[in-house]
Formats: sequence, structure tokens, C-alpha cells
Amino acid sequence: MNNMRMTINKPYVVLLSLIVALGGFLLGFDSSVIAGAVPYYSSVFNLDQDSFWFGFSVGSLTVGSILGNFAGGILADKAGRKVVLIGTAVLFAFCALGTALSNNLTFFIAARIVGGIGVGMAILVAPMYIAEVAPKEYRGMLVSINQLNIVLGISVAFFTNYYINRTIADPNMNWRWMLGVGVIPAVLYFLLLMFVPQSPRWLVVRSRAKDARKVLRKIGGEVYADFTIGEIQDNIEKDKNRPKAYFRELLNPRFRLILVIGLGIACIQQLSAINAILYYAPIIFEAAGGGRDAAFMQSVILGVVNVVFTVAAMFLIDRIGRKPLLVIGLSGIILAYILSSFAFFKADYTITPGSLNKIETEMSAKGLDKQDIFSVKSSLSPMLDKKYKREVEFFNEVRINTGAIYAETKNIILKNSIHMNSYLVLAGILLFIASFAISLGPVTWALLSEIFPVRIRGLAISVAGTFNALVSAVIITIFPIELAKFGSGLTFAVFAVLCALALLFVWRYIPETKGISLEEIEKRLIKN
Repeated sequence: MNNMRMTINKPYVVLLSLIVALGGFLLGFDSSVIAGAVPYYSSVFNLDQDSFWFGFSVGSLTVGSILGNFAGGILADKAGRKVVLIGTAVLFAFCALGTALSNNLTFFIAARIVGGIGVGMAILVAPMYIAEVAPKEYRGMLVSINQLNIVLGISVAFFTNYYINRTIADPNMNWRWMLGVGVIPAVLYFLLLMFVPQSPRWLVVRSRAKDARKVLRKIGGEVYADFTIGEIQDNIEKDKNRPKAYFRELLNPRFRLILVIGLGIACIQQLSAINAILYYAPIIFEAAGGGRDAAFMQSVILGVVNVVFTVAAMFLIDRIGRKPLLVIGLSGIILAYILSSFAFFKADYTITPGSLNKIETEMSAKGLDKQDIFSVKSSLSPMLDKKYKREVEFFNEVRINTGAIYAETKNIILKNSIHMNSYLVLAGILLFIASFAISLGPVTWALLSEIFPVRIRGLAISVAGTFNALVSAVIITIFPIELAKFGSGLTFAVFAVLCALALLFVWRYIPETKGISLEEIEKRLIKN
């Protein structure tokens, strides 16, 4: 098989990967577009940023993804990878239209949950499909195309949010456009998937070797098709006397190591708080003292960094390996959190007569009622020239003093009272994104698509993905509550500690899988 590389039809494999990975684009777009919409729809639906429903309206997509993760792998084993991916395109389209047209919070959250089901399925099944069609020499890079598309979706969402925020002034309409444009790539994805074949490994497992051979022949020619089908059939033969894969089989001692690896890496990816950082990026940048426009612009920069370092990961993952990237990335994430935490701990908050005049001017420009402006000025007067070292103490007093209009005025008050090194926060967040993009982003899904044997792959990935989504949903929902109750500095410090523990886990348990066939990985990790 040493000459097999010369026969690989790389353009065809790349084309298949690009089409399937468009699900990653939709996943990234739907996940991050909420960051721009949330400051506006929260006002329309009267949501306090410190409330459970504020966090849940954002995290509901991830709640839906738990259902999608749970069902995605199982459905992929039964109906095939392609059928499930087509279903995700429909769910993405419904989410985009449903949220854009929502007139109440209940339907808005329901549409987000439906979209989340698509997210949960796509994030598991797309890399699974790519791993099963990709020759081992290119598998890491090709699976990483899905992650690249995820970050492209994130970046496009940040850019469209910034553009719409600048061009549509009506706060009752701009967030609807932000969310609604996602229907366009969803329809395109649906149409393109019609030209994608079923996974050859799934076809062999379903006793359709003839159909599988046609797909493999287009990928690598006759020799490649014969060799690959032989490997798959050898594994099927070895497992034929074993019982059908059920959840209880995952508890079999022979699968203990891969289950620990799979659940561990799935948990670590979300313990990094990546989705919380992405979803609440404008809020974090506002907390560092930037205005709303500046926060949107900084989010665009964040998206660009995400893309650049994901591309770097694509070229490195099959060269230096999965484990070294994880070690490098987690080390960078820990440093990023330390920098951000330090910046917030060193900040102070003071309302001066000059800043109070600026607050009045900006509230007038925003169109607030004169009576409200007078009320805010009067309520903030007792705080004049008083220096606050603790973020939570400052905002608690502002909330008490401003009362019902706290949510509308918080950003303006913050921008004109905080004194901190906001560039250090920006550097920390950008370092975090770069470190995640080169490691936990692409490597997590590459590993999950590689370590499980084909007979239980769909089931096992569903379990790992469900756990991943569950951890994500919890963190996304509590993140704004943490910021409000404990402050940004302590919140970032906690995540730095969690990531340090994650680094120890990676060093101890994560194997290297670069350049090894899926069948050989199975032999190495599973005890017969």
C-alpha cells in the first residue's frame, strides 16, 4: 500500500469533505450569531442580563444539541451518515427563520432548541463521515476542514452582525436580520448534499460492499478499494459473534480506555468555556470598557484570528500530531485566562462629574426619556468620585440606584466609569481563541471520529457528543451569572485552573493517532 498515495483522487475527497463540512459552517454561524442579537432581543423580550432566562435563551441551542448528539450517532448508524446530514440542513433553516420571526420568548427558545438538534447531529456526523471517506494520510487535515468551516461560520456571523448593527438602526429589527440570514447557507447545504454518496464504511457494515466499492474506487482506484474493503470486512468478521452494540456494551472493560479518552476530551473542550467566550464576546469586550460598536468590531477581529489559527492547525495536525497540539493549545489557553483575569483584578470603577456628563450625553443620543436620564443622573450622584476596586460591588450599587432602567444604561455607565488595561483583555481573549483554534477545536472531533471502532462508532460518538453538549449547556447558562455574581476576574481565574487540570489529563491519557488507519487504532486501544 506504499504506492496507494499516488492513486488517491485528492480533489474528489476534498470536494466531498468541503460539502459535508458546510454543516460545520452552519453550526458555527448559528452558534455565534446570537452574540450580536442578544443585546437587542433581550430588550425586546425584557430579559435581565443577570437572569436565568437570559442565559437560557442563549444556551438553548446547546440544550437542543444534547438531543442531537444523543440521536445523531444512532441515526447515522441506522439511516446512514448522508440522511442525517440532510436532516440537519432542514433543522438549521427552521432555526434561522423561526428565531427571526419570533414575537415571544417561548417560540424563540423553541426554534433555538430545534436548531440545536441540528447542531448536535452535524458536529458528530460530519467529521464521522469525513473520517470514513478520507485516506489515512489526509484524514487529520480533511476532518479539520469541518472545524475550519465552523470557525468560518463564526467569523461570518460576527461580520454580518457588525454590518447589520451598522446599517439597520431599528433595535427591533436588526437582530431579526442577524438571525434570519442563516437560512441561505442552510438551503445551499441541503441541495449540495444530494450529490454526496453514503459513507463506504457504513455501506460495508450494511452488507453493501458493491456500493462501497464504487465510492472507494472514485477515491483511490481499484487497489485502494480492495485493500480498504478487506480491512473493514476483517474487522466485521472479528466482531460478528459479538452482540449488537447497546449502551450497556460501552461499559465493557475492553472499551474502558477509549471511553475515558472520548468523554475526557469531550468534556475538556467545553470546560475551556469556548462557547461562552464566543456567545458573550461583545458583553466581555463591553465589560472591558469598550462601547457596543467597538465590541462588535473586536468580535470580528476575534473571528479572523479563529480562522487563521484553524488553517494552521489543518497543516499541523498530520505533521506534529494531535497530542502536541493539545499540549500547546491548553498551555496558551491557561496563559490567556491568567492575562484576562489579571486585567480585571487590576481594574477600578469611578464615576466622575465629567463621566456623568458623558453618560447623560450618550443616554440622550440613545433616545432615552428625559425623565429617565434625570433619574439616572440623580441616582448616580451619591457614587461620584468613589473608587470601586471590585466589579461586583460597583454594579450592585449601580443596579440598586438605577432600578428599572439598569439593563438599558449598564453599558453606557460601564464605558464611562471603568479604568483598566482593555488591550490586555483583548490580547488575552485573542490568545485564547488562537490557542483553542489550533488545538481543542479540530483535535477533539478528529480524535472522537478516530478512536471508536466502526461497530459502535455512532453509538459511542453520540454518548461523547451528548456529554460535550451537556457540559457546554451548563457553562453557557451559568457564565453570565458567574460574571454578575463573582466578577470577570474570578470567573477567568476559575477557568484557568480547570484548564490546568485538563492539561494533566491530556498528558496522561490522550494517545497519538496521526498516520494510523482507523482499523489499526482500534487494535491498539481496545483489548480483545
